[in-house]
Amino acid sequence: MLTLYPEVEPYATHRLDVGDGHSLYLEESGYPDGIPVLVVHGGPGAGSDAAARRFFDAERFRIILFDQRGSGRSTPFASLDNNTTDHLIEDMERIRAFLGIDRWLLFGGSWGATLSLLYAQRYPAPVLGMILRGIFLCRTSDIQWFLHEGASRVFPDYWEDFVALIPPEERQDLVSAYHQRLTGDNELQRLQAARAWSIWEGRCATLHPSPTVVEKFGQTHMATSLARIECHYFINGGFIEENQIMANVDRLRDIPARLVHGRYDMICPLENAMTLSDAWPEADLSIVRDAGHAASEPPIVDALIRATDAMSDRFGPEFGLS
Repeated sequence: MLTLYPEVEPYATHRLDVGDGHSLYLEESGYPDGIPVLVVHGGPGAGSDAAARRFFDAERFRIILFDQRGSGRSTPFASLDNNTTDHLIEDMERIRAFLGIDRWLLFGGSWGATLSLLYAQRYPAPVLGMILRGIFLCRTSDIQWFLHEGASRVFPDYWEDFVALIPPEERQDLVSAYHQRLTGDNELQRLQAARAWSIWEGRCATLHPSPTVVEKFGQTHMATSLARIECHYFINGGFIEENQIMANVDRLRDIPARLVHGRYDMICPLENAMTLSDAWPEADLSIVRDAGHAASEPPIVDALIRATDAMSDRFGPEFGLS
């Protein structure tokens, strides 16, 4: 089983003003003349993770991480103003222009897979290829599975903790109930709601219980941006039309893609990936047994590194890499 590449530090960091009062954090690591790859983080609102650099051979890839609006080290922190899917797609194009990149790979998981697909459907020409994990099509049924009827039946004990903050009479619409608390004036209530939301997600993320993952999701900084921004997107249907990705799947036909999905993913069930794969047979789907949703699970790590190595072999000659 393949494991992560050695740790690598950024050789450059940037602040990119994208307008609307937002400034994005960007970093570059690896080989400056290598295959450009944009790492598109999940959530929305989770922020980038330095460990993501290690999915790539640093001698062959120009690895670009960024924090989406309101996330991580981007400012203003946890802001919902001028924060929609259209904004994020255009921000990715601004990053490409700012860095002087003609074509690049997209590497995204969960919401990062959603955003990568939407970007590629709008801007297919610059996309060399895509590696997508934990496919999330952002349909109403997908949001309902995670926040109402689905994961709750697999993790009923964790679910009780998630809904405990919400009075029974409000539980028929948890997205609205949480949105009210996450955007309200009561700071203590905002933090409680953020931690409850984020810890629920962390508990569902792995096949085997992982205190490390749950602790990460429960940290105040991550929980605040993840819960606020994710709930903001979910209450607005991801700021896309219902089933928009599938309606525009033909725009992806010519883009080489590898899809990686854990068989026991309880945040984004495998049906998401199967639906996309059935309509896009040109993409290679790897169903990873003994894995859930998290990129950190060893079988997922193995599948993702096999995918990045394959893309390296395919596109390396274009960038002078033997």
